[in-house]
Amino acid sequence: MDRVYLDHNATTPLRPAAREAMLRAMDVVGNPSSVHAEGRAAKAIVEKARGQISEALGASGADIVFTASATEAAALACAGRSLHGAAVEHDAVGAWVDPVLGADAQGLVAIETPGASTLQYANSETGVVQDVPRGLALSDLTQCFGKLPFGFGWLGIEMGLISAHKLGGPKGVGALILRQGLDVQAQVRGGGQEMGRRSGTENVIGIAGFGAAAEAAQRDIADGKWDRVEKLRNILENALAAASKTTIFVGKGARRLPNTSCFITPGWKGETQVMQMDLAGFAISAGSACSSGKVRASRVLSAMGYSELEASSAVRVSLGLETTEEDVMRFAEVWAQKLKKHGCRAA
Repeated sequence: MDRVYLDHNATTPLRPAAREAMLRAMDVVGNPSSVHAEGRAAKAIVEKARGQISEALGASGADIVFTASATEAAALACAGRSLHGAAVEHDAVGAWVDPVLGADAQGLVAIETPGASTLQYANSETGVVQDVPRGLALSDLTQCFGKLPFGFGWLGIEMGLISAHKLGGPKGVGALILRQGLDVQAQVRGGGQEMGRRSGTENVIGIAGFGAAAEAAQRDIADGKWDRVEKLRNILENALAAASKTTIFVGKGARRLPNTSCFITPGWKGETQVMQMDLAGFAISAGSACSSGKVRASRVLSAMGYSELEASSAVRVSLGLETTEEDVMRFAEVWAQKLKKHGCRAA
């Protein structure tokens, strides 16, 4: 049985272009902080990737600070700022902000003081895309970068977070994007790398993959490849809706990422669905997976007004560029079979 991977919002398969760039970077010996020829060769890889990401992100003139993850970038951006946020934010940001902002039934958040607030561009669980106001202090761009056409410059925000493994790059490398001239207090101190904002020798191999992945992802957007994925998402939801009249599709009334479907079947625990579908050959997710691998009811859905029962009965399917119509129809068929068996057991 061939497995079908439908958890791209958690991490995406490594792009061939990223793999090739990383393999080439592995043969470069020097430390990018060294001034000799070998060091300059390593530094050139880092700066090429910085340029690739800047171009793909529409961030000309902005500063790009490489980190080990978007989570580290969030700490660098948020520390000492006392920003306001909403409960729909990713934990990496939510851990640092005052959750005083509310979300409506679609997961949308209204911002009154952009300069003192953070607001994700798109939610990883529901796919809901926010209306990001100009002058916003910080936006988590990790899910939209590589899936939606936008530019850091025309968004008019102060800071943004991105991560390589969300768009086909390697795990373990992210970046903080800063409006040029904006200062942040270094959280990792030492040698003063990354313009003094993040010390430590740069992950040259990972950064090379990040740059190549960002460049390839931007081409995919320009070529309209995500339009096909959105059609597949809609085909999937129609098939699931035909199999279950009680299933709720979260955020369907709002703009969403083209690849994301979060749906609730009350009384059928999301964790159970994930395990059953995994045994059937499909990788999906439920709730919020924490570092221990345990699953808890989604606080994002709770913030949107769903009950504890509903929030614990949610799963997320997130498609990728390689997902086929056969994949989504096979998933819908197997899911419907599992739902029928669940109904028989519950009766």
